[in-house]
Amino acid sequence: MTLREQWEDQASAWLAWARAPGHDSFWRHHGEQFNRLLPPPGVLTLDIGCGEGRLSRQLTAGGHRVVGLDASPSLIAAARQADPSIAVIRADAAALPLADACADLVIAFMSLQDVDAMPAAIGEAARVLRRGGRFCMAIVHPLNSAGRFESPAPDAPFVIKGSYLDSFTFSDAVERDGLNMTFHSAHRPLQSYFAALESAGFLIEALREPSTPEQIITRDSSRRWLRVPLFLHLRCLRP
Repeated sequence: MTLREQWEDQASAWLAWARAPGHDSFWRHHGEQFNRLLPPPGVLTLDIGCGEGRLSRQLTAGGHRVVGLDASPSLIAAARQADPSIAVIRADAAALPLADACADLVIAFMSLQDVDAMPAAIGEAARVLRRGGRFCMAIVHPLNSAGRFESPAPDAPFVIKGSYLDSFTFSDAVERDGLNMTFHSAHRPLQSYFAALESAGFLIEALREPSTPEQIITRDSSRRWLRVPLFLHLRCLRP
């Protein structure tokens, strides 16, 4: 199965996970940090990989005119039902059904590691951006997706088995507070993302590596996550 098909298969589980108050990493870890990277509202903001629409709704409340795009028919339907006033389109991130230079902000929040054709998706983000526009993205940090802690101990070694430089798909089944979700993603080294950004003509303005906030560490074993960046945030300029 492709990553697209696997995410459609997990759509109902993701709806429960994403919409449980304070449950997902968007609420727990780095949503606010990512939002601080974003420029003020402009003419049009595109939310690539919008899923069930939570970020699109938040952006709209903040004054952005948003179009959400996602390949999952189930998640697009859920986004449309949650707020019919926001335009949402079922679309492949690697072939957006939009005109050249139509937007001044493109966002891909936690979606590029879940698309099958990441370089093409970044190329499409550049195509639909006006000159002077920004592309803001968040992904699972490639260091995080390359390895694992050997144990739950606070000082457990973080070990990369195999090669960080290889690209591969993986599935991560997670249970928390009675909810179950299997995340299907691709590990790609940093150079793969940066090569795609370079090829698309982007210039990187800002880079952030948010770790687990101290205030959400609830037990000693969770403290190991203070030592490794969970996510990578970038803001890029289309000159």
